[in-house]
Amino acid sequence: MAQSSITQRFILCIVLMLLVSGVYSSDLSERQITNLSSSEQLNGDFDAIKKRGKLRIIIPANIGGGRYLPRNGSPVSEQHEIVEAFAQFHHLIPELIIAENFGDMIPALADGRADIVAGNLTITEARRKNIEFSIPLAHVREKILVQKTDKSIQTVADLNHKRVMVSSDSTFWDALQWLKKNKYKDIQLLARPAGMLDEEELDLLAKGEIDATIRDSNIVDMYSGYRDDFKVATNFSGQRDIAWGVRKEAPGLLLALNEFLQLEHMTADDSEFSTDGFDSIKKRKVLRVLLRNNASSYFLYKGELLGFEYEMAKAFAKFHGLRLQVIVPPTHKELLGWLVDGKADLAIGFLEPTARRKALGIEFSEPYNYESQHIVVNGKSTINKLQDLDSHTISVRKSSAYWETLTKLKQSGSRFTLKPAPEDVETEELIKAVGSKKIDLTMADEHILDIELAKSVPVKSAFTIGEKRPQAVAIRKHNKKLINAINAFIKKNNKSEYYNVLYKKYFKSRKSILKLAKGRIHNIGENNLSPWDNITRKYAEKYGFDWRLITAQMYQESRFDPKVKSFAGAKGLMQLMPQTAKSVGVTNLEKPENSIRGGIKYMDWLRDRFDESLHVSERLWFTLAAYNAGYGHVQDAQRLASKKGWDKKRWFDNTEKAMLLLSRKDYSSKARYGYVDGDEPVQYVRSIRDRFEAYAKLNQNKISQQNSLIIARE
Repeated sequence: MAQSSITQRFILCIVLMLLVSGVYSSDLSERQITNLSSSEQLNGDFDAIKKRGKLRIIIPANIGGGRYLPRNGSPVSEQHEIVEAFAQFHHLIPELIIAENFGDMIPALADGRADIVAGNLTITEARRKNIEFSIPLAHVREKILVQKTDKSIQTVADLNHKRVMVSSDSTFWDALQWLKKNKYKDIQLLARPAGMLDEEELDLLAKGEIDATIRDSNIVDMYSGYRDDFKVATNFSGQRDIAWGVRKEAPGLLLALNEFLQLEHMTADDSEFSTDGFDSIKKRKVLRVLLRNNASSYFLYKGELLGFEYEMAKAFAKFHGLRLQVIVPPTHKELLGWLVDGKADLAIGFLEPTARRKALGIEFSEPYNYESQHIVVNGKSTINKLQDLDSHTISVRKSSAYWETLTKLKQSGSRFTLKPAPEDVETEELIKAVGSKKIDLTMADEHILDIELAKSVPVKSAFTIGEKRPQAVAIRKHNKKLINAINAFIKKNNKSEYYNVLYKKYFKSRKSILKLAKGRIHNIGENNLSPWDNITRKYAEKYGFDWRLITAQMYQESRFDPKVKSFAGAKGLMQLMPQTAKSVGVTNLEKPENSIRGGIKYMDWLRDRFDESLHVSERLWFTLAAYNAGYGHVQDAQRLASKKGWDKKRWFDNTEKAMLLLSRKDYSSKARYGYVDGDEPVQYVRSIRDRFEAYAKLNQNKISQQNSLIIARE
């Protein structure tokens, strides 16, 4: 049977994540349940929803055996649990609105009586005219259900002369109406009575009072788990996408939903903990690095990941034959805590090796940089010495080295006020806040201040405190081999030509700083990932893909250059071979829209080749691998994975390991499709996944920073 695309594991991981962050309460009693008839009309986007403190979620009463809440384990039940977690994540009270009739949900959403429909909705073009859809939650097929002993219905054509009952509000009804009009005129099409439950309709089927009905495959799986009085006769349709619905006038809510749902693709890797040493790191071939999103360490520039420390970490990983996995903690407070817990192998962020940090169980590498700490004031300020700080307020993060420096100053007699800044706000944001007079003063390392000065932020350095401070890489204690490897890398590269060019690029060249600042992406919702975002969104939505994933893939294929051509003859933004493009009805691949449309159509065709039992996110990774290496080679890798005892339904750390083996003669000679350079599809999928996650996470962190600054000002 097909596996539900929204698993209990995903729900558990999200809840655990929110519990750790202190956002989610395990007590879900703070939930309201109302009927559709009593729901008032309230429009507005996500800001308005957050202001009123309530998220209204409409679900159908007639799926899953319960009139008011669906049966546990049903797709609708799982969907409303996740949307409740979304509400809690944003400090909203979830209000479940029960719709007695499935067909009432979309009109209620459109006229403002609900904010989200979480009712196993199939994405259709007709529905798109009235509402917007989230990224797909599941890929299903519509199934014809018949009585257990029925042998008369084995194809869609056999519905002729049969009594078929479905809801008149469903997509099934529309399809059957078309069949009755154009092909099978004697179908006896029966409208399910208003308020009838799924269970009651299945009872009619089991008694022989109707001959057939139609359900989505994930709903069929639920009922098949405890009923054996019906069976699936055949498929009624090809693949359909299931999603949540929101009002067209709520693009902010849609963006927040999609970012939250994307956690489904990120949870597995981010939830793994390991405190193994360097030998184990080299064995798994992945170096996990904690970095925060800011202009000095790690950021998104025109679809590309950049940052001084990111580039240094990438060079270290490459030198040791490792893939770099960046993990962005939600705040600076977690940066070192996650390292100690084993969520990453090292942490970087221009960290000063302080006694307080070492006491956490952390060792530091040799310094790779030294910086002065500056008191940052507004450009018109007259402060120029320590005594001038009296009666002023300095805002810095409590977890920062600045806090320790300023605390010692206060203990020595200085009379300024020391105020903790939110832990998810970067020093660059605090500098900007000083420039706009939203906060009084802050402290910053020289290289961070240099970036903001180059961008003409109206601030200046009043004076420095003490000598230049060392900055180093943080590693868990008792990891001597890793520390030695990092120290050797620092010794070789520190102050080398490579280091100096890199440092100048990010901190000293005003031209370079301005270029990076101009191309840095702060809000992914503003169509600025690539020059082709509107086209990508259009076709990604049509075929049920997240547009950010397609953009990450496009960057990997062509770096957004529509004229690029590979040595093998692949052309355009999505690097399709002309023959492949022709097979999906596309020509003139140098035209951006043609290439994007063709690439997404080919992705859709490949996705449909894989087993429906694959989890929706796993199907995504397998589809990308097939796009790069060919469907046949991915099939070979799945067969080999099974022989090796690995899970052929999981890509990462399972089937991808088999793909790597297919570049060896002893394995490729026994494979149906022969040799493949397995490293290429493995790196291809991982690179796209990492960039895709970065697109979602970096944007989410930026929004969090903006919200925290608002709170800090208040």
